[in-house]
Amino acid sequence: MNSLEPGTHAFVANGIRQVYHVAGSGPVMITLSGGPGVEYTYLRSTRLEKNFTMVYAEPAGTGESGPLPEDATFVETYVDLLDALVEHLGVPRIHLLGHSHGGFTAQGLALRRGDRVAGLILYSTSPVTDGEFWAAVKVKAATYLERHAGIPDIDVVAAAFNRPDSRVTHAEKTAILRDYLPLYFADFWGRRAEFDLLRRNVRAWAVQVSGDLVDYRSRLSSLTVPTLVVTGRHDFICGPAWSEMLHRGIQGSRLVILENSGHFGHLEEPEAFHDAVEALFSDNRGRPVTE
Repeated sequence: MNSLEPGTHAFVANGIRQVYHVAGSGPVMITLSGGPGVEYTYLRSTRLEKNFTMVYAEPAGTGESGPLPEDATFVETYVDLLDALVEHLGVPRIHLLGHSHGGFTAQGLALRRGDRVAGLILYSTSPVTDGEFWAAVKVKAATYLERHAGIPDIDVVAAAFNRPDSRVTHAEKTAILRDYLPLYFADFWGRRAEFDLLRRNVRAWAVQVSGDLVDYRSRLSSLTVPTLVVTGRHDFICGPAWSEMLHRGIQGSRLVILENSGHFGHLEEPEAFHDAVEALFSDNRGRPVTE
């Protein structure tokens, strides 16, 4: 079976079974989901499939892919496996759409193998996850919880978000994510009918990785591929401050702030999100550009 035929595929990289799904036609775009450990399906885009051959990777440790190695790291292990997927697909250059943690992986591969990357979408992510980053996450989460103090379910959200970091089962990890998922939306409670389906169905795996530090800031200037940086104005974890940092660091990048979105702009403002992605890879007549 051709590695890019529509359907589900698997191969072995670094001793780990890697599963990915292919849909659509056109230039190849690999999506990289958040987490680490969150299922890929929330990034499925039938609109992008009209212009791109979309490759939806199941990250190691999730879904039908094999487990991460015992010495897995926060980002580099994922970059190694993405590098292997690019080689397996066998096309000269690919596009990357990295969301949240997947954006760290996308930056890592673009910095390592810029010759293989035709375009880069850094979606609700950051070039750094230092102490300042994690402190800001806690402050913004606390602000959100205070602002929504009258919501009946807010205590469930707060308890899940503030649960001590400890080893949990995959089922427990999924339940925790579902409980605090409203934090990631600009207006979950006002648009609950739209977003409850994701909350009920999203899955996560309790992956174990070492460290949680990323710092690409000093290397961003070496990126020369067409790059879109996009986030939601109300994203509590990877919002405008971090996207603006990416934009300043990557010469020629385009920055789009979705004014009515949180961390899931492709669901909250799908038209604006997809318009921004398509504009990056279109010529001045609106036709898709393959390279």
